[in-house]
Amino acid sequence: MWQNPDMKFKFGLAVGLVVGFILGTRAGRDRYEQIIALFNKARSNEQVREATAVAERSTRRARATVGRGLVSVAENVREKEVR
Repeated sequence: MWQNPDMKFKFGLAVGLVVGFILGTRAGRDRYEQIIALFNKARSNEQVREATAVAERSTRRARATVGRGLVSVAENVREKEVR
């Protein structure tokens, strides 16, 4: 039954959506507002902003390198398809 990876993914996605929906409806609008307020408070915190900036700077070069590698691989695949 679970030999097809697409079916595993779809089943997992469906279960996740159902669980999220159930938990979300039980939490209600008040809890949603509390979560959003906490998120906004954390996002506006200066220490969080500084940590985010450090993380951004430290990963910028790696992300650029990975991006160039993906472009190179895509170009090689296209070249082989054309042949």
